[in-house]
Amino acid sequence: MNKRTMVRASTALVLAGALSAVCLDAADAGQDRPDRAAQQSRSSARSTLLDIDYRDGCLNSGIPGLTTTHATAHDASSVVRSGDDCAITHKVTLGDPGYESDGAPRSESATNDIPQGIFHVGDVRRYEFSVLLKDWKTYEPGDSESGDIIFQGKHAGGNWPSFYLMAKRNSIAFRSPTLELQADVVDDFRPYVNQWMTFRVDVRWTDDRTGYYRISTRMPGESDFALRKTYENVQTFHPKNPTKFGYIKWGLYRPGQSIENGDVATRTAQHDNIGIQDLADG
Repeated sequence: MNKRTMVRASTALVLAGALSAVCLDAADAGQDRPDRAAQQSRSSARSTLLDIDYRDGCLNSGIPGLTTTHATAHDASSVVRSGDDCAITHKVTLGDPGYESDGAPRSESATNDIPQGIFHVGDVRRYEFSVLLKDWKTYEPGDSESGDIIFQGKHAGGNWPSFYLMAKRNSIAFRSPTLELQADVVDDFRPYVNQWMTFRVDVRWTDDRTGYYRISTRMPGESDFALRKTYENVQTFHPKNPTKFGYIKWGLYRPGQSIENGDVATRTAQHDNIGIQDLADG
């Protein structure tokens, strides 16, 4: 029996009620799943380093060392049923210290303590994930224009991220803050609130101008990825402070937001099928 078959078997027990409340929240996402067959095809000709699918109903997806949220609120991070499967949900309520981590309003998972989830100069990686903006309040003219970060390629040691994807106004943007790069990769996500959107970011990690970012999306109803934006000949590994590695984070980070600024009080994002592949030989 291979690993995925074993996981499928254990998941059947989970959904039958054998899994303890420690691993599975009783909440139900009630949405269609991202196309798992299409997700599985991503690794057919690639070397898969990590495949985080939450099928066992646990916050760390059964992967020792996977960092889960540091926020202390009981629902800042939980595993929820979604169709016949599971996903991770992160929730942040502004002004409540239970939804803060390292002094900021955020709740995130990360690969900083997993060797397969770390990147170094010279690595070539593909990152994929699916995200669902749960009951997301959309932007109206006059609302706060603050953005909510849903995925990051982060340099260690308190450095700025190399890149991130954020929901801002009614679009989803890719941004590299140090390089001052920004582009919308989903022009308008409003038709897809409470639906699964899938993203792919290919990166060649370099400390000179030979790197690249290539960002693709697969929206609900689409069978294939569509390339949305490419940045070639850029320095992708660019920490402001000395560091030797980076890692990825997903969840919800709401930098600079507050109730006083008119930002939405509570946001919730769900993630699933987080994958990392080695493209060095691709």
